Amino acid sequence: MAGVTLNRLRVTRGSDKLSLYQWNTKIAKHYFCSICGIYTHHQRRSVPTEYGYNLACIDGIDLSAISAIGSSDGASQILVVP
Repeated sequence: MAGVTLNRLRVTRGSDKLSLYQWNTKIAKHYFCSICGIYTHHQRRSVPTEYGYNLACIDGIDLSAISAIGSSDGASQILVVP
């Protein structure tokens, strides 16, 4: 997960496949792919002027080249930090 201000994130393709999920205060906006279910990005509740986004959804990013990144398979709820 990485962060960026709202004006710095642009969905270049697949925006028609995104589903929005909100709960409680409905300030945060969480987006998922309606086809595969991957979590793509969210507008933060704590800082509504920022998006958090899934680095794995960015073309050309080599996640193994980023040393300060942890990973999770989403099912086991285990975070692996190198």
